[in-house]
Amino acid sequence: MVLIDTFGRPLLNLRIAITNRCNLRCTYCHGEGEEKGSEQPNEEMTLQEIVQIARMAVELGISRVKLTGGEPLMRKDVVDIVRDVSTISGLMDLSMTTNGSMLENLAEELRMAGLKRVNISLPTLDNAIYHKLTGGAVDNVIRGVTAAVEAGLCPVKLNMLVLKGINDEAVRSMMDFAAKTNTVLQLIELEPINVSKSFYEANHQFLDRYENMLQKEALKVETRRYMQNRRVYYLSQLKVETVRPIENTEFCLNCSRLRVTSDGKLKPCLMRNDNLLDLLTPLRKEASELELRRIFTLANEKRQPFNRN
Repeated sequence: MVLIDTFGRPLLNLRIAITNRCNLRCTYCHGEGEEKGSEQPNEEMTLQEIVQIARMAVELGISRVKLTGGEPLMRKDVVDIVRDVSTISGLMDLSMTTNGSMLENLAEELRMAGLKRVNISLPTLDNAIYHKLTGGAVDNVIRGVTAAVEAGLCPVKLNMLVLKGINDEAVRSMMDFAAKTNTVLQLIELEPINVSKSFYEANHQFLDRYENMLQKEALKVETRRYMQNRRVYYLSQLKVETVRPIENTEFCLNCSRLRVTSDGKLKPCLMRNDNLLDLLTPLRKEASELELRRIFTLANEKRQPFNRN
């Protein structure tokens, strides 16, 4: 059984924010669309609560789970979370998105615990630019990339958010780095979520010229239907994906995701915070399995394309 929303879209993927804490301060971070409030971290879901939510999702037909944040590696029990979620019967894929700065010493342990693949945020290879954007050191991330590949996580994807006037001329060098490290490069557009209007207008860069370049060099081009119809370009030495949500109505029309916020709410849409459903409170009040499933089903019914024509 797979849940289908009122627009005929299957619910296949669940993103669980296991913390809203982070060791970096990225100027472009959308924080999984969670509303920014106090700097104090939310009360985090326990390991058992995360596993229970993931298991319920899989029983309802969701086959892929991604652990997000904040920075998921901030949790001391992150390996235990991975280990317990990965053993859920019926789960086909368990992945993680991370800034990579703490991945060097955890990559092998995470893979052994059951993590299959990882997305690493890497907007630039230039340490000065990286530090200005994030407050961190890019060398830590590069070592994390190397460790992830050596540990056997596959694929390792590099999320390069393209920012006008900051790193938009460095796409080719990032392509070279991805080819050298045997990783997949994802070129991503800035989204107007949790950033100021002035920052968005100053830094948003359309991906058209990169798509044109990739189209000319690609040996093959695919479209990932259940990943917002994003394009995948197969070049001679690497694979590049493009993620362009703003002007692409197909991005929303082909969404197959549901999110769990770091404070345990079901979030049907990245772009909205007016239709969240509290799952953690009834879970802690020992609501019945039927009631918890009903909340999941209602969240799926609230999923609708944000960009509708």
